[in-house]
Amino acid sequence: MHVSMIEWLRCPFCGTHVTLVDASPTVRDGDELVSGVLGCECCAFPVVAGIPVLIADDTTRLAMHQLEAGQGAAALLTLLGLEGDRATAFSALLASPAATYRSALEVLSPDPEGTYFLYRFSDPTYVMAQSVLQVIGQNPAFLGGRAIDLCGGSGHLTRVLVDQGRAGEVVLADVFFWKLWLARTFTAPQCQPVCCDANHPLPFARETFQLVVLSDAFPYIWHKRLLADEMVRLATPTGAIVMPHLHSSLGENFSAGMTLTPASYRDLFEVMEPRLYRDATLLDGILGHATVDLGASVSAEALGTTPSLTLVASRQAALFKRYALPPFDVVRGELRVNPLFRVEHADGQSRLTLDFPNADYEEEFGECRRYLPDSMMLEGDARRSLDVQALGDQAERLRRMRVLIDAPVRYF
Repeated sequence: MHVSMIEWLRCPFCGTHVTLVDASPTVRDGDELVSGVLGCECCAFPVVAGIPVLIADDTTRLAMHQLEAGQGAAALLTLLGLEGDRATAFSALLASPAATYRSALEVLSPDPEGTYFLYRFSDPTYVMAQSVLQVIGQNPAFLGGRAIDLCGGSGHLTRVLVDQGRAGEVVLADVFFWKLWLARTFTAPQCQPVCCDANHPLPFARETFQLVVLSDAFPYIWHKRLLADEMVRLATPTGAIVMPHLHSSLGENFSAGMTLTPASYRDLFEVMEPRLYRDATLLDGILGHATVDLGASVSAEALGTTPSLTLVASRQAALFKRYALPPFDVVRGELRVNPLFRVEHADGQSRLTLDFPNADYEEEFGECRRYLPDSMMLEGDARRSLDVQALGDQAERLRRMRVLIDAPVRYF
């Protein structure tokens, strides 16, 4: 964590400022705090692997005691929830120069959630949320301001915010330390991760963020009214709250969570003048016209039984207009074939075949067939990073189709 963050961190319990405990073992790398202990008027919190953990539970306390005893490696394993063979596998992973996001997931999340994360860059909900954030980032009122990705998992959408030039000013908050470690190590290394529980008050000062993002996760939060009030508290008066893919209780969804009606979602954010959109309509505009029309909001009643919706709340009326999506003309990581494709190389060509990891994934995210072909051929060896110049005019088309993705370095 950058030491400047300490100025706007607050204890989630007593609300007071936190400071670095001078008596604690502290490791710095320039302006980055790698490990140490933060204290307020009621609690102490560890910083491990550059991630402040503003949670008070037995696991966090054990990690803090290990840190204070000079056992930094043990504190990391404790917060990652690893022991036995998994701890051994993780230690081997850290020692390997060939470690990737994919190999780390196999240790940290060998389950369906890990599968979801690996293929996240091309699923329909990500395509829609990414596009909404990209166009909001074009608006001059939202360029350069600090942003937060709440309940942001391992940082896929956080990376979108970082890529808008907010490096060092993008916070990724999640309750699971292992997800934040993945983000800081692989997916969005320039973000500022904070481990905190969105069912409790959030550990940030009032009006800290110009953009407050929460995608997918809100229906799984029990204390929705508290979190909604906290998101409003964190937003600047000229800022925005963006909530892609809210499951509606009036429609049918996979893993629906504890859903509300569209009207109830709207009412939670009424002081920020929220507007609602059908996810399906947004995706249609993205795929069919390369546009996101934030001027075409609909009433809660008109949403009917639509399964999911997006909420954008801001007092800035100029935000709500039709945007053209930006071109796919920059590669910030490395250009790779979407991992949903099986790649077979022979005679100087590569055959790509769509190959879902399992039937459950295909059932939930099969709408990606709207833009991913069942099979296609590419010149050259597509099993490794690709040269955008060699691809020529087809590079942008293949990226818009999500056949090729701008993947973080060491993702696969």
